[in-house]
Amino acid sequence: MRTPPQYAHICALLTIPLLFGPGCDEPVEETVTPVELTPGDRSPSPPASSIERLRVQVVAKYPHAPDAFTQGLLWHDGVLYESTGRYGRSSLRRVRLEDGKVLAERSLDPSFFGEGLALVDDRLVQLTWRSGIAVVSDLESLERQELLRYPGEGWGLCFDGTALVMSDGSSILERRDPQSMDLLEEMTVWRGERPVRKLNELECVGDDVYANIWQSNEIVRIDAKTGRVTAVIDASGLLTPSEALRADVLNGIAYKADTDTFLLTGKLWPHVFEVELVAR
Repeated sequence: MRTPPQYAHICALLTIPLLFGPGCDEPVEETVTPVELTPGDRSPSPPASSIERLRVQVVAKYPHAPDAFTQGLLWHDGVLYESTGRYGRSSLRRVRLEDGKVLAERSLDPSFFGEGLALVDDRLVQLTWRSGIAVVSDLESLERQELLRYPGEGWGLCFDGTALVMSDGSSILERRDPQSMDLLEEMTVWRGERPVRKLNELECVGDDVYANIWQSNEIVRIDAKTGRVTAVIDASGLLTPSEALRADVLNGIAYKADTDTFLLTGKLWPHVFEVELVAR
């Protein structure tokens, strides 16, 4: 997702160089592979009146590191994996949910702004904002394995079991090869007659993709085959007014299949909330 306004002047001054991998004597080279785009079904969503309206109901609340500028979140094998952002502070973390303890952490190169995070087999794929580089790390050690290139900005990321689904802040979701990051297809997301812009953090659940809308407390459920919004979820009111003053926007969605609940947090939030989705 985009950096907040207070960091925009930093980004404008930065020129991101090609980076050297550890122990390598050549820079990362961008390989451009021609692909044939398959737009998919770009027809509008059903009328707004037929789109399900949901809200979150908190079932548990857990501590969250207040320094975590959360950009990506996922749940695997009983622990949280988290991507944090900011230049010079970005990291990949393994976190114990119950008490928020950071069990393991690896810092990203200072020129990377960490973004969305997805798990593919035993590999963690972490986007960066404007560097055009996905950092692939080992699930157990969190050690970097390789760097993959992609064009444009990286915002949200999830794995649908076959391909990586990626957002860039627009109304388009891209499906990318999990081994190469090559573009496979793209799809516009529609809500009624309007494309849904500012798609940000993503979570793949079955045949759906959940996406939060940047700078809002709204999450949309998207049919992954058609791009149609099938539900709009109100995630407001999770923080108290005083907590909200010290925190930034909602930006973390992880699905817990064992309980059919979601874990939600945000940038600099003091808590992770476990929630159910209920009718409004």
